[in-house]
Amino acid sequence: MGRQIQGTGGKFGSGETKTEGGETNATEQTEYEKSLGENKPDSDESEKKSEMEGETSQEDKNESAGENQIKSQLKDQVSNEVFPDGAQSEILNETTTQSGAWSTQAVESKNEKESQQSSLSKNQNNHGWKLCKVTAGPDYIPCLDNLQTIRRLPSTKHYEHRERHCPEEAPTCLVPLPEGYKRPVKWPKSRDKIWYNNVPHTKLAVIKGHQNWVKVTGEYLTFPGGGTQFKNGALHYIDFIQESLPNIAWGKRSRVILDVGCGVASFGGFIFERDVLAMSFAPKDEHEAQVQFALERGIPAISAVMGTKRLPFPSRVFDVVHCARCRVPWHIEGGKLLLELNRVLRPGGYFVWSATPVYQKLPEDVGIWEAMSKLTKSMCWDLVTIKKDRLNAVGAAIYRKPTSNECYEKRPQNEPPLCKESDDPNAAWNVLLEACMHKIPVDASERGSKWPEQWPIRVEKPPYWLKSSQIGVYGKAAPEDFTSDYEHWKHVVSKSYLNGMGINWSSVRNVMDMRAIYGGFAAALKDLKVWVMNVVPIDSPDTLPIIYERGLFGMYHDWCESFSTYPRSYDLLHADHLFSNLKKRCKLVTVIAEVDRILRPEGKLIVRDNVETIGEVENLAKSLQWEIRLTYSKDNEGLLCVQKTFWRPTEEEMIKSAIA
Repeated sequence: MGRQIQGTGGKFGSGETKTEGGETNATEQTEYEKSLGENKPDSDESEKKSEMEGETSQEDKNESAGENQIKSQLKDQVSNEVFPDGAQSEILNETTTQSGAWSTQAVESKNEKESQQSSLSKNQNNHGWKLCKVTAGPDYIPCLDNLQTIRRLPSTKHYEHRERHCPEEAPTCLVPLPEGYKRPVKWPKSRDKIWYNNVPHTKLAVIKGHQNWVKVTGEYLTFPGGGTQFKNGALHYIDFIQESLPNIAWGKRSRVILDVGCGVASFGGFIFERDVLAMSFAPKDEHEAQVQFALERGIPAISAVMGTKRLPFPSRVFDVVHCARCRVPWHIEGGKLLLELNRVLRPGGYFVWSATPVYQKLPEDVGIWEAMSKLTKSMCWDLVTIKKDRLNAVGAAIYRKPTSNECYEKRPQNEPPLCKESDDPNAAWNVLLEACMHKIPVDASERGSKWPEQWPIRVEKPPYWLKSSQIGVYGKAAPEDFTSDYEHWKHVVSKSYLNGMGINWSSVRNVMDMRAIYGGFAAALKDLKVWVMNVVPIDSPDTLPIIYERGLFGMYHDWCESFSTYPRSYDLLHADHLFSNLKKRCKLVTVIAEVDRILRPEGKLIVRDNVETIGEVENLAKSLQWEIRLTYSKDNEGLLCVQKTFWRPTEEEMIKSAIA
């Protein structure tokens, strides 16, 4: 069923809603009597809650006063219109997906775990939540802290102990809060300082303190913007790269980049100012929770490692790959790890390598440089430039991936070899690395044969390789489907999400779309100071390449497992018809426990789904002591907005797999 994109007039005709205090629109009283919940604007609950959050600054007091004003305004607004300007009921239409020609990540990778047979009682109000008793404490990531499995690994030579090892049964316990946890510092101030108690890892400050990465300053951890590469600030380094190679054109030609071994992600944090999105990643626990620091700062990052498996991204999607002293041995074992970067890098894209072998002459560095030179030449990468930044006493070698197969065919030796024709470069979920290269697409209609439109044009324009003969996810011709989806989400966001739910968007920075299709929701938020992690579930149509093509980013994931991020990473989660699909494979309660894990206290969850599923999620949210901010239903479709609180249970549940 395709969406109906209509005009902006009119109210929800026969929908059901209730606002704070239970008042209803007088003209539609009978339609609202069966409402599911209430709509509450953003506000602080009480002085007691304020103390719990440690809100002592004048800024927080001003914010509280501002939110109370919003509360007063929205109370009147909601009682009159449900949603400003009467956003249409089509925003609740089931976004029925038609697989058709669309493959899914599960099919491509052939590695989806066996479906878990489960059922869920409709009444979850009495669910007995317990705290997770685990060695990792408030930093527990179930699939990265499965110590039972990690202890049995035959080898850790390839960082197998940092890869995902999910427990057989997903936990249903709740991760405790760190002692003294407070409402996070708002962006952009968070880029420079975060609360010490929110990420209680002092080891990194000790290790990196002399390198200007992070320092302990009273109640805060501060990030001077330096680091071994950034002695004069990350922006100076970012501009140095563009001066070295003007064609990199940050924020125009180069929009989506991969930052390998990201440290505390200052590079990713400051490159926002050049209109660039950086997907940063680092292994869990290397230097103590670097990724947790990044996320608390409001910078995109995931816990991942270049080990034995492919990264959870499609092929040919990153405009630039960046490595600043990332300490990855690119040259060993046939260049297997560099070949994985080759897989995810666009033809014509750049690899920026800023490491000691580029600019130092120690014997070890010289040996690595020679091996790297031999490898990149055999991969047909063109060494475009080597530049020294004399002010920072560092240098960068910038390579370019070829745009044709001509060099591959002329190589005297087939090393590294070309991948078999049967090897799907887009298969990325639990797929082992191979030391081979995929051919460059040359057909004008193939993805990767041309560079995308410049940013910001690319976010709105259907990719050139979406064919009218192809049926889109929602049943229309693919380019029309793409455009309709974008118009739909622009309408929903502007008429409902931005104004009709009482969300204080100045407090929102880290956003996740848990079931992104074309990335329309993220695209509709592009003018806000937020970033959106677009997750394409492994059993959904594989549309992630489209998301990257439009200058956005994301990754594959199986929501029956834990996400590779630290607890309390996101301010807002968006789930569009995700949970009703998941119920067929795993217990909803485990998914909601994971939602609770990755959502910050006071964070919002927006759910769009069928009424039955909305009811189940609402009951689970109530059992978690979350605030039900809005529920709305029309026909069999529902909309729910809930807010996580600071509540934690007192009873503990030991997770044996996560005990050292």
